[in-house]
Amino acid sequence: MITELAVERVAFTCGACGHRWSVDYDVQRYLDGHGDEWEYFHRDNTVVPSPYVPENAPACARCGHRETGRLVARRPVPLPGVAGAPRIRVPAHALLRPERHLAPLLRSDGHPQPARVDPAVS
Repeated sequence: MITELAVERVAFTCGACGHRWSVDYDVQRYLDGHGDEWEYFHRDNTVVPSPYVPENAPACARCGHRETGRLVARRPVPLPGVAGAPRIRVPAHALLRPERHLAPLLRSDGHPQPARVDPAVS
């Protein structure tokens, strides 16, 4: 059972070259039939490892060094079934907003990136 959905913005700073970037991840928390809770991470509709674990951290685009991310912002996505929440029934005979199938993918790095810091200037 899904217990939580959220979008998490994760910031990275390369410890080798100083490059900074951020990525939005879709995160699902899931409670299995044994009472264990799990997290699943997605980036651009693809399952990816947790960016918070050193061996899974993404590589720096400049030098390839791997650095774990840190959470900088979070937006919970409400789960269905909230009493009194507005909703709209999807008609069985027609698609609701068919253009959603043709809309471009909202990329995980499609937001303003951190300002570049020149390490020579202090």
